[in-house]
Amino acid sequence: MVSVVPGEAQASLDAQMERAGAWPERSPWLRAAVAAVPREGFAPTVLYRWDGRAYRPVDGTADRRGWAELVYGDPNAAAVTQVTAGLPSSSLSCQAVVVDMLDSALLAPGHRVLELGTGTGWNAALTTERVGPGRVVSIEWDDAIAAAARRRLTAAQVEVRVGDGTAGAPDAAPFDRVIATYAVDRVPWAWVAQCRPGGRIVTPWGRLGHVALTVAADHRSATGWMQGLAKFMASRAEPAHTERDFEEIRAGGRSAAEPEPLRQVEPLRTDWHLLFALRVALPDVRIGTAPDGVTVRLHDNRDSWATVTPDGTLSQGGPRRLGRELTAARTAWEQHGRPGVYDYGMTVTPDTQYVWATDPETGPRWPSS
Repeated sequence: MVSVVPGEAQASLDAQMERAGAWPERSPWLRAAVAAVPREGFAPTVLYRWDGRAYRPVDGTADRRGWAELVYGDPNAAAVTQVTAGLPSSSLSCQAVVVDMLDSALLAPGHRVLELGTGTGWNAALTTERVGPGRVVSIEWDDAIAAAARRRLTAAQVEVRVGDGTAGAPDAAPFDRVIATYAVDRVPWAWVAQCRPGGRIVTPWGRLGHVALTVAADHRSATGWMQGLAKFMASRAEPAHTERDFEEIRAGGRSAAEPEPLRQVEPLRTDWHLLFALRVALPDVRIGTAPDGVTVRLHDNRDSWATVTPDGTLSQGGPRRLGRELTAARTAWEQHGRPGVYDYGMTVTPDTQYVWATDPETGPRWPSS
């Protein structure tokens, strides 16, 4: 049970990080920063908890323990701070991922930092603990969220702007580091253009990982390795892509059982290295687990779907044969030597960007969606 005393709750969360080996050895400053910038100072009074059907408000003045559970209960869980149309639209990011991404940024005192996605302001406050006051420009899409973060960040002298993070802050460039707190499928070239040669860009990519890119000396590209697994919300500035319900998609197409079963179904639920590889190879395909906890479900968010039962029985419908595409992508991954998340990287240029495995020059490549 999480203590309702803030200092005790933070200590408990930090101890969980310690047991999990989540404190990065190369960035010892992060422990001190987290201690100096407690999470509760950046959590609004009302948070939201998923009850299995909808996100329900948890008011910290009425339910202090429930509120503290959301803020401090799990280093790998974010605290939802805003819900729009029934879905989370802003959050206090989970401590383990924030620490991991700031470690990937290789921040140093005096660095000028562009942050995309201010949110509660906690990430910018931690960044300031390393680079110093007045060194961070942060862009937030939502006016109300920006205003609240601006108040919290007064002492840190963070410049909070309202706008589209995709465009960056060209009038304040160049920056030594660019850090995004929302997921992108394509890295905006503006971020590279506004980062110094040799600078570093850290951003969540796709739906599973985050990448750290180093800007080339000639400023014509940025390349770097995947740093770990992370799930972040998408940019709110981009046109909304409505996620269709699997059952809705399945109802729109005829079902056909395939004669050949799929092999080794369990890794499609548990092997994150395989799932990341499939995300790279099949960027528009969603792979998840049915409510029964064992059946794998796939869909393309349009009109094609597939299910795979634990014994490998494949059923699918729609114009695409997702089972066939899945098998081909998995076979290719195995032929490439089963690269893990950390064996993948990304290269971004003004005209194109792609994900590669094992080597940016000679390894296999996939266009970034």
